[in-house]
Amino acid sequence: MATITRKDIIEAFERLGQLAIGRGIKLEMALVGGALMVLAFDARESTRDVDAITLPPSPAATVREFAQVVARERGWPDDWLNDGAKGYLIGLSSGPVVFKAAGIEVRSPATAQVLAMKLSAWRDDVDISDARHLLKVMSGKRQEVWETLEPYLVPGEELKAQYAFGDLWESMYGHD
Repeated sequence: MATITRKDIIEAFERLGQLAIGRGIKLEMALVGGALMVLAFDARESTRDVDAITLPPSPAATVREFAQVVARERGWPDDWLNDGAKGYLIGLSSGPVVFKAAGIEVRSPATAQVLAMKLSAWRDDVDISDARHLLKVMSGKRQEVWETLEPYLVPGEELKAQYAFGDLWESMYGHD
């Protein structure tokens, strides 16, 4: 499978919700990574996978089971829905609901946390493009924005994130 589009994400989440209703439960998740950039920020057309964290009281094992059903139905890899990005999550801030359907609610962390994750990862042009998009939607002066990001930086990656932020800010806004 090459990519997962906005339409694919919505259809997959709707199907997860249907499966949850069939089991008499409601799924609650937090969406991060590329799928969030596609679904909530319209920052790009597609992603390789859907990074999401299962939120209590949703049973993580059940979400994985439902994701397997969706994978089989759509011909997707078993790990299309995964929590691989959780290593970049320092706590989980409360952001807006980005998708809601019968049986499922998906929210985003706060934009500052999503940007901090991208700065902490800073792996490739995709992270840079996503971070640029996120920084555009944030408001404030350089130091104010940085201070909103600091609590969410991955320990050990703070310096990399600080340099990445500085380079990004200067490329977009110049020196302060």
